[in-house]
Amino acid sequence: MTLRARGAALLRRAEDVIDLNYPGLVLATLFFALSVTPSLVPRDWLFQGLISGINAAIGYGLGCVLEWIFRRWVRARIPIPSPSDRLRYGIKATVLVACVLVAGLMLIQSARWQREITSLMGMAGTTTPAYLRTGLLSVAVGVAVVAAYRTLRTLVLVLARQLNRWVKVPRELAPAAGALVLVVFATTLFNGVASRAFFAVANSAFSVRNDRDSAYAVRPVSPERSGSPASLAAWQTLGYEGRWFVSNGPSADDIAEVTGKPAREPIRAYVGLESTHGDQTAAQLAVAELDRTKAFEREAMVVVTTTGTGWVNGMAAGAIEYLYGGDTALVATQYSYLPSVLSFLSDREKAAAASRELFDAVYQRWLAQPEGHRPKLFVYGESLGSQGSEEAFDGLGDLREKVDGALWVGPPNSNRLWKQFVDRRDPGSPQVEPVYADGLVVRFADDATDLGPPETWRAPRIAYLQHPSDPIVWWSADLIFTQPDWLSEPRGTDVSTQMRWAPFVTFWQVTADLTNAQGVVDGHGHRYGTLVLDGWLAVAAPPDVSAVEVDRIRAALEAAEVYEREVK
Repeated sequence: MTLRARGAALLRRAEDVIDLNYPGLVLATLFFALSVTPSLVPRDWLFQGLISGINAAIGYGLGCVLEWIFRRWVRARIPIPSPSDRLRYGIKATVLVACVLVAGLMLIQSARWQREITSLMGMAGTTTPAYLRTGLLSVAVGVAVVAAYRTLRTLVLVLARQLNRWVKVPRELAPAAGALVLVVFATTLFNGVASRAFFAVANSAFSVRNDRDSAYAVRPVSPERSGSPASLAAWQTLGYEGRWFVSNGPSADDIAEVTGKPAREPIRAYVGLESTHGDQTAAQLAVAELDRTKAFEREAMVVVTTTGTGWVNGMAAGAIEYLYGGDTALVATQYSYLPSVLSFLSDREKAAAASRELFDAVYQRWLAQPEGHRPKLFVYGESLGSQGSEEAFDGLGDLREKVDGALWVGPPNSNRLWKQFVDRRDPGSPQVEPVYADGLVVRFADDATDLGPPETWRAPRIAYLQHPSDPIVWWSADLIFTQPDWLSEPRGTDVSTQMRWAPFVTFWQVTADLTNAQGVVDGHGHRYGTLVLDGWLAVAAPPDVSAVEVDRIRAALEAAEVYEREVK
């Protein structure tokens, strides 16, 4: 055998082993390139590698389908001469080299884009050599996904042979029948049994965390806190987040030290999933806790809708307690064991129902107080909590009639009231910074200056805090086919000017950003920091707080947040 013949034989053997589909490889490279274009929040090489690998595998699969269609429906009808082996291998080598070069160049450009995004957010940027690791990880992930697909394809062929043998399905139809059986089985499984099983297992898994204790969450002794010896809600029933909420936060002494004024012990009422007994509802127990602590005699009361596992933003809670000198009562209930992302998928109705039930119960008890002796009534919610909190009201008129103010932070794009206000914003105002009805009642803020002085609002005031780079605010299924206004209008200050909308691509990019929404510094993404203090200053507007006090409160809140991140 000649050297050329041996070389050709080796190439054929290698081709059989690797079994690359070259149209698939071209589309995989295209999908990879699109996945490394700028999105809302920065990505490190590890996260980007996972996303890009999945993206490339999707492109590869689409290329395989198109190549199969071409062979089945075009080449079978139009005679196309086959190229020589030499030309065929030359074309394949050229495609392979071109794909590698394109991927490499896109990674180099992507590293520049990532540095631009991190610079806009005041974060340290990546280096190009470090970011090139994305390519290696993407290859590994893509190969794993393709291997999983090929395993399923083999399973379909095995099933087809069995259908042909035992059910006498014609050989030509057996593969399609096998695929149909597998799809129906998988769909039934994942839509029914598997989804229920998944959320049951997830609930069980996170209920274990819910029962976990923290050395930094100590049972309170103050009767103003749920879980204390005087409380109607037992300490161990509050859940992990509930125990943290009632055992932390500023005390009367802390508030007096920061503000330089006498302070009261703040009331924090909390009901966990396991706190109720018999036919008693969580809302009924929460109101009983408020009555026990004489919460309706305080100056301000806040009905908080929690997120997922029952978490309450400690900075938002502490901010209003400092502003009102502790003369406050905060009340919240837990409705799920699941984190916000899973709760968003399975518990949105549960969040809305829990919020309506709690607010209605508190509101009816509030109405029973003599007029002129009622506390100011506010509502608060963050992320999924804002969505649930909104659902307690029929509309803007109902909201303003019942409360003295609302503060909603990082609202999901599917929030009903938020969407109404944004869609009906004043002409000329951008989607990332909308103005509704001249900002007389409802305002949207990326920073404190957007809120403006309280005296320029009509009370009761409703404030939404939202960052242009927060994927939770801007994610929507509409991104699949429709360019959003926030990408066609002038961008937010922390969004890359190089980010472009493309069908499917932008949806997938922002979907990936959801899992990394808090992987940024305060003031960007889904990190709102002490902007919640500015939100309360605008919405609740305590009249006797000086600028010096505000600065000291801000410093105390920042220190508390650092402590929480270190020990929780």
